[in-house]
Amino acid sequence: MEEINIEDCFEFRQIRPDEAEQTVRIEQICFPPNEACSEKMMRERVRVAPETFLVAVDRKTGKIAGFLNGLATNESLFRDEFFTDANLHEPDGANIMILGLDVLPEYRRRGLARAIVSRYAEIEAGRGRKQLILTCLDSKVKMYEKMGFRDLGLANSAWGGEQWHEMSRAL
Repeated sequence: MEEINIEDCFEFRQIRPDEAEQTVRIEQICFPPNEACSEKMMRERVRVAPETFLVAVDRKTGKIAGFLNGLATNESLFRDEFFTDANLHEPDGANIMILGLDVLPEYRRRGLARAIVSRYAEIEAGRGRKQLILTCLDSKVKMYEKMGFRDLGLANSAWGGEQWHEMSRAL
């Protein structure tokens, strides 16, 4: 698919409380059941840390096409508890633990994920954050490296019974 003019097609903004249901549905489409955030946990993240969500809304449909969410913390190593405990969110934390980058299949391969990550990094750098930290499967390492992340090797994570790489991006 050809790359599109992202600005013309999408509005980027913080999530609204009434959009939690959309993020739950998108997460279920984008991740297998063993890796996806539960409905309860996604709703909790939207409630506790809406400022660490960035949604890309399709200007034609008004629906979320993709989003990135995380939790702020002063910790510098990823641990699986970030996936399950939104109360680990420290609003003034130096780092963001990215918990999910979701783009619906019909919007993939157009540069949307890269645009979401780029805008997210700008926003969080503007808030004084030091780094973005995430875990990803081996098959996604190269994609995240193209977005400015550095592979730190295998993560201390067994989320979903998978083996993950920990990656970081300085802001």
